[in-house]
Order: sequence, then C-alpha cells, then structure tokens
Amino acid sequence: MKRSQHILLMFSFISFGFLAQPLQIKKNSGGLISLGARSTMSAFNHGDFANQGFGLGGQFRVQLAKRLNTDWFADYITGNSEDHISRTDGHIGWSVLYYLTKNETATIRPYVLMGHCFDYTRMVDDFDHSNFMERWSSAVQGGAGMHWNLTPRLDLSLVAQYMFHLGNDVHGERHETGVVEFHKEKGGASLEGHLLFHVSINYKIADLWH
Repeated sequence: MKRSQHILLMFSFISFGFLAQPLQIKKNSGGLISLGARSTMSAFNHGDFANQGFGLGGQFRVQLAKRLNTDWFADYITGNSEDHISRTDGHIGWSVLYYLTKNETATIRPYVLMGHCFDYTRMVDDFDHSNFMERWSSAVQGGAGMHWNLTPRLDLSLVAQYMFHLGNDVHGERHETGVVEFHKEKGGASLEGHLLFHVSINYKIADLWH
C-alpha cells in the first residue's frame, strides 16, 4: 500500500474515533451546540411539481431545553424549468424545533418545526442573461422532521417543510416567439412558495450550560 494511502487510512480511523467520543452532558440536552451541512430539494409551486431545484447549505443548532431546539441556517438553491428559465433562491433564517418524544437518547427522535427566513430569488432567461427578474422578501416555514442519532454526538436529520413567501410573486413564461416575459405580482402577501426537503448531517460540539 502506498504511503499516501496509509496516511489517509490513519486519518480516517482518527476521524471516526473523534466522532464516536461521548459528549459530556452537564445536566440535560439544553445548551447543546451543533454544526451541520445539508442538501436541499425544492419543488416550486408556481409550476409543475417536476420543476425542481437542488442546493446545499449549512446550519447550526442551539438547543434551549430538553424538547426545544433551534436551527439557524443558510441555503443556496438552483433550478431550471422546461421553458429554459433558471431560478436561484437564497435563504437565511431560523426554525424552532419541538420534539414529540421525551426520550433524549432515542435513536429516532421526531419533531415539528416552524420558523422565519429572509430570501432572495433571481430568475433568468437561459438564452438571454440580460433578461432577468429578482426579488427580496421574507418567508415563514412549517413542517416536520426526525433525527437519526448515529452516535451520541452525530445525527442524520430528515426534514419536509413548506415555505410561504410573504411578498411579491415572481414567475416567467416563454411565448411562442421565444421571448421570455417575467411578471411580478404586487399587492400584499402572495403566499407563493415551495415545498422543501432537507437531509443534513450534524455534529454536537459543546454543551454550554446546565
């Protein structure tokens, strides 16, 4: 085996050993701080369900009590419609998680969530990048998820939620002439949004308080 392979194998064993180390809980899970990375699939409601977007993001958690946690996140999502209109969404926000079970050490721990975020949307004609529309707005989200605790410090989380945009609705359509026309519908909260699915891996780094 090459030297580089020996080194890679050694670091792999060290990493797995570090992840498996138990976390010293001071009293209960209130005060736990976690860092994580996540992937996102988004189904936009202004078109066909097949009009999907995919992206990556990051998050950190601050757990307030045994059954109450918070997620602070950022996502970057891109997608393309059948009309060759590209869409980019950026989200920065937070959610409150309420656990449905009292057992803090259960392998599977389901929860419901609700929260708020600020978002940026940009839609561009793939054949004419000078033709675009963008929007800044805020949104609220609600849904459900579960933690699959792989070790006392490491979990895999699955989430499904719907995000309602509290602002102008933006959408585009390509006419028979090939020209894309973008529309921004004003007049209060449009409740335009998308269904989001997240898969994340999270690592507990510290327990800050009793």
